[in-house]
Amino acid sequence: MSRTLLIPLAMCVATCLSCVSKNYVRQQVTPIINKVNELDDLTAQNTKAIKDTDLRSQAAIQQVDASAAAADQKALSSGQQAEQAQTQADKAARQVQTIQNAIANSDNYKVVGETTVQFQTDRYELSDDAASALDQLAASPTLKNGIVVIEGFSDSTGNADGNYSLSRRRADAVRQYLISRYNVPAYKIYDIGLGADAPIDSNQTGDGRARNRRAKVQLMSNSEESTTTAQIR
Repeated sequence: MSRTLLIPLAMCVATCLSCVSKNYVRQQVTPIINKVNELDDLTAQNTKAIKDTDLRSQAAIQQVDASAAAADQKALSSGQQAEQAQTQADKAARQVQTIQNAIANSDNYKVVGETTVQFQTDRYELSDDAASALDQLAASPTLKNGIVVIEGFSDSTGNADGNYSLSRRRADAVRQYLISRYNVPAYKIYDIGLGADAPIDSNQTGDGRARNRRAKVQLMSNSEESTTTAQIR
């Protein structure tokens, strides 16, 4: 074989070997690359899952903390409400005891002062004359140790429910005046609204209705030293 033929043959063999080597390398490397890519994808998925889990855990922790804080606040509020309720219950119990004592001794109470105050039509505010009459009654030395009974009335104008409500407001106006101006304890005042019941004059005339729009106020004492009744007009 001549030298001229050997050179092309050698080049052809070399080219074939090169192609075979590249194919071989490609066949060997491709699975490895695919595996690496697969591992990268799994790592990315795991990282994302870890982040999601961490976020959910943080949110759950914050929710638990918020719930715990709300529970603490609710417990504190409930405790305060219970304490307030107990205070009110104790106060009511003392008032009930006072009333029971007063009822037990009711036969010993005598009227030691009395006045009647008038009101305008459909009104329950105290006039200057009404306040002056109450001031005279409150000047009695027995006010400090006695009790006050207030009966509110109305004329017959209007319906019964409205008249009862109005008469109660009139009695309460007197009650509030004695409490605020003379510090009379609330538990020593007994007030009631009697509407148009027990009129002292005819409701057929204007003057009669004016007399019936009233509040009767009595100062009572169980002191044996109080043997006379003071009438204040």
